[in-house]
Amino acid sequence: MNEEKMKVVFTPSDEPYLGRELLFHYDQMISCCLEVNADVAPLSHKLDLSSSQKMACQVIPQSISLALSIRELIRQGYVFGAHVLKRSLIERIMILLYLHHFPDKIGLWDDGWNHKTAPSLAKMFELVNNKEESGLNFKGHELTAPLNSLVHGKPDSAVWNSIIVGDGKFVSAPSKILNSPKLCDELCAEILPWLTIIPAMMCAYFPEKNA
Repeated sequence: MNEEKMKVVFTPSDEPYLGRELLFHYDQMISCCLEVNADVAPLSHKLDLSSSQKMACQVIPQSISLALSIRELIRQGYVFGAHVLKRSLIERIMILLYLHHFPDKIGLWDDGWNHKTAPSLAKMFELVNNKEESGLNFKGHELTAPLNSLVHGKPDSAVWNSIIVGDGKFVSAPSKILNSPKLCDELCAEILPWLTIIPAMMCAYFPEKNA
């Protein structure tokens, strides 16, 4: 698309990936997260919070905010930037899962979640997988490698902002990506399973919600 003719700001009625099925499900899950949070947040203000609940009161809202940020980047066509945020969202959800399965490790959080003592994202993947007895066999670094490439700008991150121009050549997009439904679908497919965990974690850390 000609840079001069590119729309500056998109709205929910004319965004470039409007109508994509996975994006529709993304929107549904965000609505679900916000609805559950609307119940849990006021409750948290009335409780004598445990250390785990205090952690959740920080990490859950951050996770939802990142999910909304990714959604808005998709709406405005900044699909590459949305992909870069994946690791930040996933890491927070993994912290929730890890400390849910290993509540005795909450001291690591209280001490500042120091990188020398707290588990890495790759390690949390492995520990939570083993705890849940999923039957899957993988190394954590296999899951974090592409996420790290995006964050740190490694050579293999190029695929997430490559577009085809008029002469059929691949170039790296410096701005909006408006005609790559595959990039949009891949992003939604990767994040959707993580979004389903957020409401579950709200209920897990605040069982008083259903009391």
